[in-house]
Amino acid sequence: MNPIDQFNKEKEQNIASQGKSKELKNLGLNFITDTAHTKYSYNFCWMGRPIIAYPQDMLAMQEIIWDVKPDLIIETGIAHGGSLVYYASLLELIGGDGLVLGLDIDIRKHNRDLIEDHPMMKRIQMIEGDSTSIEIANQVYEIAKDKKRVLVCLDSNHTHDHVLKELELYARLTSIGSYCVVFDTVVEDMPAEWDWGQRSWGVGNNPKTAVFEFLKSNDNFEIDKNIDNKILISVAPDGYLRRVK
Repeated sequence: MNPIDQFNKEKEQNIASQGKSKELKNLGLNFITDTAHTKYSYNFCWMGRPIIAYPQDMLAMQEIIWDVKPDLIIETGIAHGGSLVYYASLLELIGGDGLVLGLDIDIRKHNRDLIEDHPMMKRIQMIEGDSTSIEIANQVYEIAKDKKRVLVCLDSNHTHDHVLKELELYARLTSIGSYCVVFDTVVEDMPAEWDWGQRSWGVGNNPKTAVFEFLKSNDNFEIDKNIDNKILISVAPDGYLRRVK
């Protein structure tokens, strides 16, 4: 076996071993739980824009984007625009005409101005409006109609009903072999007594419950447990959905 194949084989064995360890999985969840109090995910930027994410998930997204080389990345939820810029910069490195399309019900002016002034704006398009509305969905379908490789990321309102509706509208745009990634599924795994403040989601009403409901009637996707086992610390456990047919 050549050295590269040997390295990859050992890596896959390491990942599989991690996946069998309840202790390691609990350590990952405990890290998420303990650092959520400190707003750890707010500590990072990408090329100057706050990304509001855990680095492990963003590295997993880099691997997906490199493997899929999407023509279009659709993301619901823009916030400060850090993930839009991150995905756009990866597409820039890959080359080609890849586009990142961001949807948000409220793109605040100070964020829009900074995103539009960013060098990666040349690969970004934004649409303001409710991602679950047919009007907005139709605009997305129009942009996606000629794209061969599409990656979808859902990271807006985290209630069960909203995420399920987004899955029903946008998962179908995911190309075979690509992913529909549903963020913040970890909400379901947080302690039941966790104080979400003014948020309307929590245990029993969140992105993971929406994923499980969606998969009951859709066998085009499967959960990529390999990613969960690889990164261990993730806000999207069971949320990396690979389209298989």
